[in-house]
Amino acid sequence: MKLFISSQIPKTILEDLKAVYSLDYHDSLDPLSPEEIKERIQDADALLCPLSDKIDRDILDAGKKLKLVANYGAGFDNIDIGYAEEKGIAVTNAPAPSSAVSTAELSFCLLLAAARHLLPGDQLLRQGEFKGWRPTFYLGQQLQGKVLGIIGLGHIGYEVAKRALAFGMEVIYYSRHRKVDLEEENLTYVDLDSLLEKSDFISLHTAYVPALHHLISTQALEKMKETAILINASRGPIVHEEALVQALKNKKIAGAALDVYEFEPKVHPDLLKMDTVILSPHLGNATYAARMEMGENARDNLLAFAQGEKLTNQIN
Repeated sequence: MKLFISSQIPKTILEDLKAVYSLDYHDSLDPLSPEEIKERIQDADALLCPLSDKIDRDILDAGKKLKLVANYGAGFDNIDIGYAEEKGIAVTNAPAPSSAVSTAELSFCLLLAAARHLLPGDQLLRQGEFKGWRPTFYLGQQLQGKVLGIIGLGHIGYEVAKRALAFGMEVIYYSRHRKVDLEEENLTYVDLDSLLEKSDFISLHTAYVPALHHLISTQALEKMKETAILINASRGPIVHEEALVQALKNKKIAGAALDVYEFEPKVHPDLLKMDTVILSPHLGNATYAARMEMGENARDNLLAFAQGEKLTNQIN
């Protein structure tokens, strides 16, 4: 059986797959174009791809022999799941317990860095502008006593909440499914408007579905405090980037820290120019632990497929 791997993966995972499959391996971090994927997928029985590869109808149609798309990652909104099911193509994802912890740590890193102006301060010092300690120089926000609003209290949101409580923050949350059992741990459920109005920091951790496109819109941003900071380490399209740019320009909110982007890997050019924004290149679960767990899950799905066994993480 032939496996097409469209991105560089850890060597140990590659060796395990090489023992079972004939491989077409794109050993690079540079993404393939849709045309290149369509060309190389034609005679593949299975595809292993990162969630940054958009696997749409055209690509699924190009895979004449394709029977499995294994996503290297917990998400799967990059794949046309419904059309894959119509064509009899199985789709699997690769969740990893370490992913929630890693993404939560990165989210809290962004929150801290934004609260204390860490990155622009680093740049200021490197440019020779640091003249010494002064009582009113580069003041930021202390976290203790501040309100963190979490939108989406899944595994990642809960891990962020635990870290915020350890810093002495008040944590409120809004989620499509209320987590009453977690409210005993000093987490307070509120409606979305109340969260937007009360929070000093808002951290997004909801899974993406079309209904949440531009959840953070002009209207939502106008409800936030002028001192508020928005953190997004979930999915880019949840935030309307143009609306965010205008809110920052007009000082409707104080800042933002982003790990994901509406048109990723493209970033709104105005965001690149703002010192009130921290930009991270989608590093949420980019730790050795999380990526190896994902790789092992993806490998196990592919090995099960080759051996005619039940798929562990089938989505459709």
